[in-house]
Amino acid sequence: MDDDELPQAKDVDAYHVGGIWAVVNFDLTPYLGKSVRFNASLPENLLLRIDERVSKDHRYASRSGFLATAALRELSVQGF
Repeated sequence: MDDDELPQAKDVDAYHVGGIWAVVNFDLTPYLGKSVRFNASLPENLLLRIDERVSKDHRYASRSGFLATAALRELSVQGF
């Protein structure tokens, strides 16, 4: 909201030096905008792999969360 860029996310292991971790949920809507539903077509095998990753990886709460994270990562690599 203050026009500063958001810091780039890093894997939690990059910060772990011992101690106790806490997870805090906060609303990203002010920074990213509201969620918008859209349709996308993906190869079935790719979708199955995404769903498998989401079910095993605590960083992703949903398929949409996985895809959003992947898109943000790709866009930040490209310098957008």
